[in-house]
Amino acid sequence: MLSLYRYTHFSSGRDPIDIDYLNSFYKEVSSPILESYFRAEVHGCDNIPKSGPVILASNHSGNAFPHDSFALDQLLWKHFDFSTKDKIRPLYSPKLAVTWWMRPFGLDNWWRLFGAIDQTYINFVRVLEKGGRVIYYPEGIPGIGKGFNRKYKLQPFQPSFIKLASRHNIPVVPVYGVNAEWINPANLTFKWLNNLSSRWLGIPFIPIPLILLAILFPFFFYFAFPCNMKFFIGKPVSIRELLTKKSTHTTPDNPTKNEATEAAEVIRESMQKELDGLVKTHGNRPYNWKSLLSAFKIRTGKRLLTTPFGWPVLYTRHYRDYFDKKDKRKKTSRLKRDWDLIGYYLPFGWIFLSLARAFRKPPYGNYGLDKHEQIKKEGSYVWSLAKEEKDT
Repeated sequence: MLSLYRYTHFSSGRDPIDIDYLNSFYKEVSSPILESYFRAEVHGCDNIPKSGPVILASNHSGNAFPHDSFALDQLLWKHFDFSTKDKIRPLYSPKLAVTWWMRPFGLDNWWRLFGAIDQTYINFVRVLEKGGRVIYYPEGIPGIGKGFNRKYKLQPFQPSFIKLASRHNIPVVPVYGVNAEWINPANLTFKWLNNLSSRWLGIPFIPIPLILLAILFPFFFYFAFPCNMKFFIGKPVSIRELLTKKSTHTTPDNPTKNEATEAAEVIRESMQKELDGLVKTHGNRPYNWKSLLSAFKIRTGKRLLTTPFGWPVLYTRHYRDYFDKKDKRKKTSRLKRDWDLIGYYLPFGWIFLSLARAFRKPPYGNYGLDKHEQIKKEGSYVWSLAKEEKDT
């Protein structure tokens, strides 16, 4: 069973987001992928309030790795002219940080460097109290792992966002992702198998047959077909007004658990209806092969790296280039430094990758580190805003 050690160790202190890394990542990694491969676009950004805290509540693609989350984050950041002040922070399950292969290509502390915030109740509260703006996925992990057999079927919403939105009078802005369900249409998931996987392996879902290919060749774990992602921002919803209409017994700024659950279901049903309509209008050509070919004709250089076959190299090489320069490490050839990436393309390459992590010295491996040092380096803990002190 996955050790609970990492999951029960919290780290408090300074915000780990690295804006310089995020800027570099957009230019070198996400921009070519979004523009040429996914051809992702967002509509209705004017519906997002220009100031004050806000909760953007979005559906998940339901096809294993959350590529749609990274796409929506980057599109919104671009819309707001890459402003640090206006950065909308995604909330993510800490389970995605605890296990190294649930981070993109095992990159240390990647989700937090990217700007994501561990989805704990105290973090949710603190961010909103400070006027923060967040992207929230009310389906939670079941939304990522629902599989193509339940495509576009919103899973039950977690009610915590209802209680927080009503308590602080914060608008909830629905977001609808269309076509991202086609990231991998062969993926099927089953709740009983997901439950076993989460408990014994630390993987919150097991997509079939992707997992069979991923066991053989690791890069398939992060694979995505070139679906033409489209995101639509809906009109803000006042949760207090919704609660008042639903029940005369509700205290709008402090609903009971049952009232919050009922309100979450009302939001889910409303979003499901709107999502179904958007799918009928915009989901007829989930891949749009013509625009894909046109996009790749325009792009020069790094075409292979822009596809899933090149992502292990693109993500990891950029990450190492950036931190080698930032930490002023002596330059070495990429071939000598990045030889371990061949593991993503080898049969049963997980064994090779695991051994490389265990026996390479930092920063490219964990050799010589004790358990605490390894956890800190990887970021495989739960990060908390419970204290405002700096890390020591």
